[in-house]
Amino acid sequence: MFYSKKLRRIKEIKHCFFSRKNGFSKGIYKGLNCGRGSKDSKKNINKNLNFVAKTMNVKRSRLILMHQTHSNKVIEIKKYNYKKKINADAMITKLRGLAIGVVTADCVPIIIYDIKNGVIGCIHAGWKGIYSGIIKNTIKKIKKLNSNNKIYASIGPCIGKKSYEVDIKFYKKFVSKSMSNKIYFTHKSKTKKLFNLRKFATDKLLKYNVKVDQVNRDTFAEKSNFFSYRRSCKLKHKDYGRCISTICLP
Repeated sequence: MFYSKKLRRIKEIKHCFFSRKNGFSKGIYKGLNCGRGSKDSKKNINKNLNFVAKTMNVKRSRLILMHQTHSNKVIEIKKYNYKKKINADAMITKLRGLAIGVVTADCVPIIIYDIKNGVIGCIHAGWKGIYSGIIKNTIKKIKKLNSNNKIYASIGPCIGKKSYEVDIKFYKKFVSKSMSNKIYFTHKSKTKKLFNLRKFATDKLLKYNVKVDQVNRDTFAEKSNFFSYRRSCKLKHKDYGRCISTICLP
């Protein structure tokens, strides 16, 4: 389990970036696989989610996850919709006693707290989501609730720059959108670049005056701590597990 130093000091919230340890899953999912979209046994995933709910000190029915699709869609969780299927890649809420969570396997999990207005949020931020505005949309939605705010965000474990190899087509897509995106890439070979997903996410938050801290761990490199989509592909596994990151207003 990993924590934001900044958010840990704030008594009004509880949060955790869970690693893959302490779970009930076996085989390629060994550990705390919380990916309901994975092919792991439903029984084990439920046991894992029960463990997370217990750790966050909420009922299992009050641990809220999304159906994530790399979109830029943000939903505010209210009393009338928290039991429904949530098709989104970010959530915000003012409800107490709910833990909201995001599952990742290399993408960036971001947890957010507006200290002035008691709003929590979580974002599933892969390159597609960030590129299409998921971070911007989430911050805008929080500011729409109250423009007088003080927002903190913590960027959790995700794929590190050293591990994130991309092709020239990927690089060109970013640079054609804005030349300033060049700063997120370093040269690896004639056909490959290394992409800094963490910095890409961080800069988007900083642009909106969000105070950011990092849980700077590389999901691809740390096999015993995290699930990784890229590592699973490299090892030719048929599927992969997902880690969960959660925040709650107790």
